[in-house]
Amino acid sequence: MRSLTLTGTVALGVLVVAASTVVFADPPRTGRGAPGAGLSAKEQLGKLLFFDERLSARGNQDCSDCHGLEVGWTGPIEAIDMHGAVYEGSVAGRFGARKPPSSAYASFSPILHRDKKNGEFVGGAFWDGRATGEKLGNPAADQAQGPFLNPLEQALPDAAAVVKRVCSPHSGYSLLLRQVWGQGICDDVDAAFAAIARSIERYEASREMSAFSSRFDAYLAGEAALDDQELRGLALFRGKAGCDTCHAIVSDGNVPPLFTDFTYANLGAPKNPENPFYTQPPAVNPLGAAFVDLGLGSFLATRPEYASLAAENNGKHKVPTLRNVDKRPYGSFVKAYGHNGYFKSLEEMVHFYNTRAVLPTCAPGDPGEKRTCWPAPEVADNLETAKVGNLGLTTAEERDIVAFLGTLSDR
Repeated sequence: MRSLTLTGTVALGVLVVAASTVVFADPPRTGRGAPGAGLSAKEQLGKLLFFDERLSARGNQDCSDCHGLEVGWTGPIEAIDMHGAVYEGSVAGRFGARKPPSSAYASFSPILHRDKKNGEFVGGAFWDGRATGEKLGNPAADQAQGPFLNPLEQALPDAAAVVKRVCSPHSGYSLLLRQVWGQGICDDVDAAFAAIARSIERYEASREMSAFSSRFDAYLAGEAALDDQELRGLALFRGKAGCDTCHAIVSDGNVPPLFTDFTYANLGAPKNPENPFYTQPPAVNPLGAAFVDLGLGSFLATRPEYASLAAENNGKHKVPTLRNVDKRPYGSFVKAYGHNGYFKSLEEMVHFYNTRAVLPTCAPGDPGEKRTCWPAPEVADNLETAKVGNLGLTTAEERDIVAFLGTLSDR
């Protein structure tokens, strides 16, 4: 057991602590973590932690800086999405290699495992599955610990540094932490760090983030209608295009469709030449512009029991949920898609799925790029060929699918 001792007087940030609700004297500095109606105590604690910039090396970055509500809990800054699509960490000039995935609906992913029938890896969190869920029982909880300690993200030195900030009497919610996780929770660094992550996971699973409030949900409930184009797109999604093979429209009776099967695939996406990771110093990226993102394979190579399977999974990234895939603050807002943000619209993404194996290969920057030709895949091995690349869709059918995807945005 690692212990942590704190001294000081209790701040007056928390006035009332009840079994399921918390009233705060003052909202967090950003105002975004204010109490949410209907949140449990653990969910409210997770919300406060999610929106707390103090939990970073420079006191300038919280989870929402990379996972913004207004864009479906992914990268919220258009100027970044339009180019490299990778977000700067707390320490200026530090960048990772991938676009932020959505934090919404992440809690429903199972613990990473191999499917007994086909040998495919299923579950986990992050694009490469490295937050397996084996540690805390849920991949989203494992994932919540990662950014705090990642030197390219919130960049705190260790778990003790996170716990010290949260358990401090001056944090404004240390009483709530103890109330929902036990009075002695701050006496053990590992237990407290786990409680912090589980609280964030609970908020991510709450109706505030994973809302299931889209027009498609209302359509399934018989409370709203889809127009003719959206219905054509739904039929194509389930039929000719085969999108639901991976982005499954199934429900277990308790959870509505999640639009992912939690598997991994190499779509053959090209490199994003504007990815800032290529210009990171050698200590961060020794390969420079020659870096290749091997995705799931790179993680499996670090696990002795899976290392022999790494090569056959190189280039594969997690199939994301399509919920909120078109959510944006206004119609012309540019979102980035794919693990590296190469695609800048759903139209590009659907066109790529439809034509990757049909159109010729061209150099990056070619005048026809993304319309009449595609650059070579970043990883040529293990390409998904059965479900992606030659769907035979017309231009009008591509538009129909994009219209249907627009019905998946939570309201």
